[in-house]
Amino acid sequence: MNRRDALARVALIMGSTVIGADYFLTGCSSPAKEEAKADPNKPVAAAKPKDVLNQKQIQLLDEVGETILPTTKTPGAKAAQVGSFMAVMVRDCYTPEDQQVFLNGLTQLDKDCQKQYSKGFMECDATQRTAFLTARDREQKAFTANQRKDDPSRYFRMMKELTLLGYFTSEIGATQALRYSPIPGRYEGNVPYKKGDKAWATT
Repeated sequence: MNRRDALARVALIMGSTVIGADYFLTGCSSPAKEEAKADPNKPVAAAKPKDVLNQKQIQLLDEVGETILPTTKTPGAKAAQVGSFMAVMVRDCYTPEDQQVFLNGLTQLDKDCQKQYSKGFMECDATQRTAFLTARDREQKAFTANQRKDDPSRYFRMMKELTLLGYFTSEIGATQALRYSPIPGRYEGNVPYKKGDKAWATT
């Protein structure tokens, strides 16, 4: 599945465009990469982008992703390492403003979870995590429905988008959750489909 197809599918699920999509389609461009282009004589080490998220935050995002796309008959989001995927996407494909919204959202997520359950998200059981994120999803849908052009992005929308994008473009998502043909044949515009069949990762 190419980037454009993946973004189109996630946008269809989410009901609007994906945050950071323009950067993702052009291969992403972090400030460090732009600096390196501007000054090719700079040492390569200086062009290495600084990580935005730490390991603890990545582990939290793995669990958030797993709650959104849990393991069933096929491996879930955690097996696809969506937390690490999100870390790269936030670092390389988000504007500084959206990066800050995402980082603040991680703090807010745990704070709201503490308020509701008197414990952090990582300490909650699967039922509590699902109920908590379902409420966050309702909030982001209501916000998105009335969002004005200059309104900031909603952190949980970002997390959900990146979970879906990371999972369905991973090897696990493409080959186990979707149907995958490593060597596609001719184009078939009308393929029989039965309810419950997996979608195709390749066309």
